[in-house]
Amino acid sequence: MEKRIAIIGGGIVGATAAYYLSILPGSEQTKVTLFDDGTGQATTAAAGIISPWLSKRRNQRWYRLAKAGAALFPELMRRAQLGTDVYQQTGTIVTREVPTDLETLVDLAYERRQSAPTMGQIETLSAAEVQQRVPLLTAPQPGVFISGGARVDGAALVQGLLAQATAKNLTIRRERVRFTADGQVVTSMGPRHFDRVIVAVGAWLKEVVAPLGVVAAVRPQKGQLIELNVKDYPLQENMPVVMPEGERDFVPFGHGKLIVGATHEDDGKFDLAVDPAVTADLLASAQRLMHGVTADNITAVRVGTRAYTPDFAPFFGPIPEHEAILAASGLGSSGLTTGPEIGRLLAGSALYGGTPDWSEYELPLTTYLTSSAE
Repeated sequence: MEKRIAIIGGGIVGATAAYYLSILPGSEQTKVTLFDDGTGQATTAAAGIISPWLSKRRNQRWYRLAKAGAALFPELMRRAQLGTDVYQQTGTIVTREVPTDLETLVDLAYERRQSAPTMGQIETLSAAEVQQRVPLLTAPQPGVFISGGARVDGAALVQGLLAQATAKNLTIRRERVRFTADGQVVTSMGPRHFDRVIVAVGAWLKEVVAPLGVVAAVRPQKGQLIELNVKDYPLQENMPVVMPEGERDFVPFGHGKLIVGATHEDDGKFDLAVDPAVTADLLASAQRLMHGVTADNITAVRVGTRAYTPDFAPFFGPIPEHEAILAASGLGSSGLTTGPEIGRLLAGSALYGGTPDWSEYELPLTTYLTSSAE
């Protein structure tokens, strides 16, 4: 008997879930429909860094999830046959200006590698050695190099995964949908019943689940980054990503493209307008490490909306009292790292059912999803 699954939201979680629902055993008996109107999606505005191992966050559940997400990426890219324009392990360099701070960071790297061999090689670099690896920088700081770190183009990743799934069992509908009180999905063609629904709408989760009598503890945050056209060095596509202390992240792509960002603007919420003052701030960050860059080098500004929870932790799984509906949100700025693993887990749950135990990755969903009657 054919199983009908809906996915609401086509960002990193929704796209990855759709991909796995097209390749997992039993997918040949599954029909998947993805609904997304494309407004404000964080993933399509993102150019991310896959390097969670030196994070200062103390949330061990988040760290285990992020570590699993980073480990999944190489396998996912091979299986989906996506190229280096989407994802590439170029390594990451995390800098520190104070020598003792750098020593502490290096010690942490070796400690974390004991449980995360995918970190790869660890090297301490002088400022000159950092500049040698990333000649775009004219005012570098010393840092630690992690060879397993990578860069990923969020928009290209989503497009690649959805294209693969569409070739098998996925239909994409470019529209906004809502729920009825009993969990049916109201589309432009009227209410429709699905055996399972995955809701991956990020910061819009609160309004989407409200008709179900559910309150979601999720808030929006605006994020902006800039694309710069810079000197095209030989082998620039292999340059490490740089996470400078006190400045925005630098993500070099090939052919003279450099991404700088992103911002974390709580006041921006769902505003998707480019803010010239923020653009200037991002450019100033680039100029402090790269001499000679001007506003003329800016080729694009990307804007998206992230989702955050009160404790800055993601959550995912069946909505309490609505077990056929699975939700994910609260990924924040680590969405490109944690999203694929969350999407994979939700796809398996939607396809096979059961009550998986994901407590190693998250607190109980009742921490974030409560009844509006309470």
